[in-house]
Amino acid sequence: MKETFYLTENPRQTVELSLDDGRVITGERFAALESFAKVVQVEDAPMIVGAVLDGSLRELTYKMERDGKGSFITMADEDGARIYRRSLTFLLEVAFKRCFGEGKLTIDHSVSSGGYYCHVENVPEFGTESLVALETLMREMVEADLPFVRETVPLEEAVAYFKQSGEDDKVRLLKYRNRPDLVLYSLGEIRDYHHGYMVPSTRYLKWFALEWVGDAFIMHFPRRHYPSGLSKMTRYPKLLRSFQDYGEWLKKLGIPSVGALNDAIQMGHIDEVILVSEALHEMQISNIADQIQERQDQVGLVLIAGPSSSGKTTFSKRLSIQLLARGITPFALEMDNFFIDREKTPLTPEGEKDYESLRALDLKRLNKDLRALLTGKKVQLPRYDFLSGLSVDGETAQLKKDDVIILEGIHGMNPDLLEGITPEETFKIYVSCLTQLNLDRHNRISTTDTRMLRRILRDARDRGYSAEDTIRRWESVRKGESEHIFPYQENADVMFNSALAYELTTLKPLVEPLLRQVRFGTREHIEAKRLLKFLEWFLPTSTEYVPSNSLLREFTGDSLLTNFSLWEH
Repeated sequence: MKETFYLTENPRQTVELSLDDGRVITGERFAALESFAKVVQVEDAPMIVGAVLDGSLRELTYKMERDGKGSFITMADEDGARIYRRSLTFLLEVAFKRCFGEGKLTIDHSVSSGGYYCHVENVPEFGTESLVALETLMREMVEADLPFVRETVPLEEAVAYFKQSGEDDKVRLLKYRNRPDLVLYSLGEIRDYHHGYMVPSTRYLKWFALEWVGDAFIMHFPRRHYPSGLSKMTRYPKLLRSFQDYGEWLKKLGIPSVGALNDAIQMGHIDEVILVSEALHEMQISNIADQIQERQDQVGLVLIAGPSSSGKTTFSKRLSIQLLARGITPFALEMDNFFIDREKTPLTPEGEKDYESLRALDLKRLNKDLRALLTGKKVQLPRYDFLSGLSVDGETAQLKKDDVIILEGIHGMNPDLLEGITPEETFKIYVSCLTQLNLDRHNRISTTDTRMLRRILRDARDRGYSAEDTIRRWESVRKGESEHIFPYQENADVMFNSALAYELTTLKPLVEPLLRQVRFGTREHIEAKRLLKFLEWFLPTSTEYVPSNSLLREFTGDSLLTNFSLWEH
């Protein structure tokens, strides 16, 4: 039995929470962090929803047994945003079950304006009136200030509960859990597992809205930069179609969830899943090449853009091979070579050089050279010397009649990039990893998480960065994407979904050792721990069956396309 010794006859009945900004809060021993948060919560400031205490992420129901040091997490922080969205998702799930009984609710992908795309099955009459009733009940539950109750239960108990509830996808997933227990959250009579912490009660969930879209709906929630309100909803029909297409492919593969994927691994069928997944990629790329060929008499410039670690490099090379097979010769033009001299680079509001700004490019030179190339003229192209920060002379190029320029860069979809080149002369491709495979109907897999795991692997191999380095830089990467890439994604002529149904099972054994090296006590360790817990749901597979030209090889290594270069002019 564990013994506790006190140096004084009457132990202190209070504890101190020392905040990183120097403030100290004194409260009762065993009081919840929520009571400490109320002391420092400012009315107009982002709402506090969690805390980092002695290097670990804690929810506000955590009881302070001893003195500690840390900081509070708000809805303007990444972890805080997750806590809010996770709690709101559970509120939606419970309200839906109370309203529609045997109906099935699926939480799908996220939307850039802040929200989750959701669809409903087994409720034939579900429509706008149903959505109003659902939102009304959610708001009544918020007003009632109902507690989210956390408990750790034996795994057998959790499985029995989900079997009784008809949650077959959860039962299927839990079959592969290696731990003997599971954390469940309860809201009234409904229980579920969620991958991370929640707010203490429903009263925190003030900001949300449900909006009918087509035959589904979107649950809006605040974005980090506007944590106490909802951003205006933007339409994204092309991106939505890409998500829906991928969902249909997963059904054809017989893999609607991670539990089904683990079944395929367990039964020795992962090679079939990999081959079909790769065939679907090749089919997409071939279809895109066909579209370019159909417009060959007009299109001279193919623009490719997308967020970090979407596999744009491998996609560009595989598209080039498909074009070559159709008698079209591609010429690769790097947007980065059109950087202006470093001393002229525009600055961020913080005074740092903003290399991701469109104005960091010599747009006048870029457009002049593009027009000259498209008209068959010989062009002296620039090359950006990253060591000196100067633009110097690069290669000389001249295109033939059936050549096409492939220009890859973050600004490819931005309408302000080109001047004097008509839309008919261009073909725009947006590349992104649009993961549609979910753990179960209520626990989605973030596309951002998949991309970060890809980048951790590639950074470690190609740049010598640790996982801690990559995680630290990720916030800046995402900020740049939100500003320069995502607002223009619907300008694409076509979207290529670079997600692969099996990839997280292959990334798992490669990335886990890197994540375990992240130092405890850092904010990056909190993120690494979250990712490690997420990866526990997947059975591991090796790269043995991954084709050498797979897009995934860009991140795992040994790609056949590493040394492939487009035809030189």
